[in-house]
Amino acid sequence: MALVAGTCVDRYEAHLLEADASGALVPHPPHELPEKKRYVAACSAGVKPQAFISQVAAAAACQNAGKRLCSLTEWYRACTGAQKTTYPYGARYEKGRCNVGKPHLLSILHGASANSWSYRDFNDPKLAQTDGFLALTGEYDGCQTTEGVMDMVGNLHEWVADRVDGSLRSKLPVPAVVQRRIGKHPGNGIFMGGFFSTMSQHGDGCQYVTAAHDPGYHDYSTGFRCCQDAAE
Repeated sequence: MALVAGTCVDRYEAHLLEADASGALVPHPPHELPEKKRYVAACSAGVKPQAFISQVAAAAACQNAGKRLCSLTEWYRACTGAQKTTYPYGARYEKGRCNVGKPHLLSILHGASANSWSYRDFNDPKLAQTDGFLALTGEYDGCQTTEGVMDMVGNLHEWVADRVDGSLRSKLPVPAVVQRRIGKHPGNGIFMGGFFSTMSQHGDGCQYVTAAHDPGYHDYSTGFRCCQDAAE
């Protein structure tokens, strides 16, 4: 973990461990939807992070690891750094630093017409297995904050602990497309940072925020990382 303004933040996007028949913790396949089991969040470099996870399941996995989901303000501070830059690496976008801007993989695998996509399509395991899209943790070594936190922009969206309410506007710059949804979707979960096929549709860099989904939602783009109070 990295120490960021009094909070310990996982350096990498999380993957999951689950108990095997002997009770030992073994990696859960990151392209598989977490079922109703007990999962433990883990953090290390060079692994595929867990996609297809809801805010509810992510919070439980952090808790089982003795941690918690980062709050929105903790996440945003970790992403922007002490200098409060728009991107983890600086003030301006630099192509290739983070895993963003890839072609729309859902369109490639399930057709160009969004009207034909189902929720099942959004949870197709192939969306996390196709080469050249979801990267290993830390693979984009230029996508790093000054405090050593990796992949906060791109790769996977990251759930935070907050729910949608009127205070969202005071926590970070909220783009107009999200502003319009705040009053319509109170209680929704929030994920941050964008994923491998986004750029700035819901905000630039660390300001990328999605607030349109309930806490039980999951798809191929949703991941997480954990935080912990430094005193612990």
